[in-house]
Amino acid sequence: MADANSSSQQALFVHQQMFQVQLNEGPLTKLVVSIVMSTLFVWVNCLLLFTLSRKPVFRETPRYVLFSHMLCNDSVQLVSTSLLYILSMSYVQVHKAACSVALFVSSSTFFNAPLNLALMSLERYVAICFPLRHATIATPATTAVAILLIWFLGGVNVVIDILYAVARDGRFFSERMFCTRERIFMAPWQADVFQGFNGFYFVIVTVIIVFTYISVMLVARSASSDKESAKKAHRTLLLHLIQLGLCLNSFLYGTIERALAMTSSSRLFMDLRYLNYLFVLILPRCLSPLIYGLRDDAVRPLFLYYVRCGTQKVKPSVTAH
Repeated sequence: MADANSSSQQALFVHQQMFQVQLNEGPLTKLVVSIVMSTLFVWVNCLLLFTLSRKPVFRETPRYVLFSHMLCNDSVQLVSTSLLYILSMSYVQVHKAACSVALFVSSSTFFNAPLNLALMSLERYVAICFPLRHATIATPATTAVAILLIWFLGGVNVVIDILYAVARDGRFFSERMFCTRERIFMAPWQADVFQGFNGFYFVIVTVIIVFTYISVMLVARSASSDKESAKKAHRTLLLHLIQLGLCLNSFLYGTIERALAMTSSSRLFMDLRYLNYLFVLILPRCLSPLIYGLRDDAVRPLFLYYVRCGTQKVKPSVTAH
């Protein structure tokens, strides 16, 4: 056990050192590409949120409330990770108090994404498999409680790390550091707990998505009525499954990234870290409005109406299922 902790601590140290040494070596084009992608899809998310706020049915239906929460969460995630990436590329040290806030927001929204997908899948599962009980189970009140639970689960690990760092060092918030998640690890067990949370969320969310997907698929095949709604829910859950795979890759990549820190050259490590940032963190968040919003028959016409600044009249058919 001691050898394992020593190896984990050594890998973490090398991981931190590589990051620190190579911060100022990334090409400017990498920064531009990531910022442009993030800015574009934050704008799309904000326009979708505005669209959803224009109709009472969108504000009151749990399905669209969860979708709005996903858009908001993904937008905050894109902004916070872009900020941290800019700081890293600029080789800037920031106050640990400000860094702790940024890391809390970034880490919480990162974990919130797959948890929100699982909750959306459960809502569709109840709507299709238990249609008579859906109105009593999926209410605005229960949806609000579920969102609060998501934020608790998403933020508990990083809060524990920050509180432990403060307990170990009374001057923690007054010092400066390079703002990365690994830099607030002050003991080997923190890396192990972080891996444990990743594994726990990976298993739980995967089980929920797969279970709801199979259940809805069986209902879609056997139901003699309302087959169209069942097929739509089946397609939606399939999209959940695809995006979930993209989100969950980041859980597994964290372990691989620390292993690469021990075996790869520092240049290769930084290139892989950038690919991880771009394709595992940024891309899934950018796909959210395309997968869930623009394919929705109720949302798409109204969204296009606002994209065109109201110059073309559109009569959206708003139907919440």
